[in-house]
Amino acid sequence: MQPYSAQNRSRNSAATTALSVTELNRQVKSLLESSFLTIHVEGELSNVVKASSGHWYFTLKDRDAQVRCAMFRNRNQYLKYKAKNGDKVVVRAKVSLYPGRGDYQLICDYMEESGVGSLQQAYEALKQKLQQQGLFDPAFKKPIPAHPQHLGIITSPTGAAVHDILTVLKRRFPSLPITLFPTTVQGADAAAQIADAIRLANHDGRCDVLIVGRGGGSLEDLWPFNEEIVAHSIFHSEIPIISAVGHEVDVSIADFVADLRAATPSAAAELISPDQQQLLRQLQQLQQRLTQAWMRSLQQRQQQLQWTRTRLRHPGDKLKEQAQKLDDLELRMQRAIRLQLERQKQQFNQWQQRYQRCSPLPHIAAGQQRKDELQHRLTTLMQGLLKQHKLQLSGLAATLNSVSPLATLDRGYAIVQDENGSVIQDIDHIVKDRSVETRLSNGRFRSTVTQIIKQ
Repeated sequence: MQPYSAQNRSRNSAATTALSVTELNRQVKSLLESSFLTIHVEGELSNVVKASSGHWYFTLKDRDAQVRCAMFRNRNQYLKYKAKNGDKVVVRAKVSLYPGRGDYQLICDYMEESGVGSLQQAYEALKQKLQQQGLFDPAFKKPIPAHPQHLGIITSPTGAAVHDILTVLKRRFPSLPITLFPTTVQGADAAAQIADAIRLANHDGRCDVLIVGRGGGSLEDLWPFNEEIVAHSIFHSEIPIISAVGHEVDVSIADFVADLRAATPSAAAELISPDQQQLLRQLQQLQQRLTQAWMRSLQQRQQQLQWTRTRLRHPGDKLKEQAQKLDDLELRMQRAIRLQLERQKQQFNQWQQRYQRCSPLPHIAAGQQRKDELQHRLTTLMQGLLKQHKLQLSGLAATLNSVSPLATLDRGYAIVQDENGSVIQDIDHIVKDRSVETRLSNGRFRSTVTQIIKQ
């Protein structure tokens, strides 16, 4: 009986620890989804079913194996590629399990034709075109302000990007003013709306920096940021733009054109926002340094005040000291004046005695007499010389008068001069019809030559 009882207990314990099918599939599903991150799988489409709900169900196969796949409406509606049987495609998916059948499957979020997909080809072509046009040239990049005064965000108002940006700014710099320019960031109309939002932000004029972007997604999801209209709107924006499109591995055309690229929206918020805590620490350090400098200055002023107090005396004491000093100086001045007067008096007496001994009056009288004699002799001599020179002058005047042309004029002769005042001595120097001047002894007259007669 004992063996039978042990066997029963073993069976009861196994029944207690057994998993249900639902729990088994749940654990397997969790294990698959945690073991495989997003993967890319290449294969041929078969059994493509497009349900009325908009979801796609299909099989992806190669020569030796196949796997079931599902692509839900919220992912396939943005695809430009339309899936059909027989196409070779590449899907981006996560590994999962469908509990209802216990089959593992791929949940796809992106699909494109195998090889270089059409979106990738369009991406490379536009990238090359815009690069040739100079839209990527670093010379056109505008500097991002170190301390923005007003931030503009161009993204979906309901997306994760705006939430991430606001979360970072709330932590780092909550006082920064923000304006959201809402736009769709996915779908056919998204590119035009993003371009319009950029133009609106420039027209608004409040922002000094813009963040343009969205959260992560497939190439199809991010495609509006690879459109030419968005690239030109970013390039012609007068406000500096930071692109924050997708995750760090995602690179869009907008990233190349923008003035600065951020790996994620959160990274963009980090780039443009000063760290409030760091600024507070710097402010505290500056405040501490200012306080220390102020205390040092106060101590110096206190020391100067103390030193000044030790030198400061009561005005009454100072006046008494000055009055006493003034009295001493007055007495010294009086003694000095008396001594100086006595010295001057003694010196005057000495000079008076010497003057009396050396008086110039006798010498002056003798000199006066000598002067009178010399003056008499000089007068006599001058009169003789004057008489002698008068006689000489009379003789020279008579001689001069005898040879003077004026004496000749007195005898009836005349002097003829041309217009320049030169004396005409030759008949050849006279020009007919010219004016000449004739000088006589008692005057002059001017005449015109009408006839020339040569001898």
